[in-house]
Amino acid sequence: MNAIAKDKVFIAFQTNDETRSIVEAIEADNQEAIVIRYPAMVKIEMPGRLVIRRETIEELIGRAYDLRELNLNLISLSGNIDESDDEFVLYWNQH
Repeated sequence: MNAIAKDKVFIAFQTNDETRSIVEAIEADNQEAIVIRYPAMVKIEMPGRLVIRRETIEELIGRAYDLRELNLNLISLSGNIDESDDEFVLYWNQH
């Protein structure tokens, strides 16, 4: 395994209407994110650090959003987690 693949974090969601806007928000806030779509799952990989911002999701869905709602459609993730009311961050090493 090369160093870049080893340092990737990922998060995977069920594919449904609720997660579509979440994935769009992640792509907007993480320009290097790689989105891999499967029939029932969307996996998002990112080198080193991936940020999910409440504000970006709210702009896309048009309502208040609690980042704990991510857990309703979450399948798996890889990386250390740093959560606040405004951000959900996955990272390896420094953040």
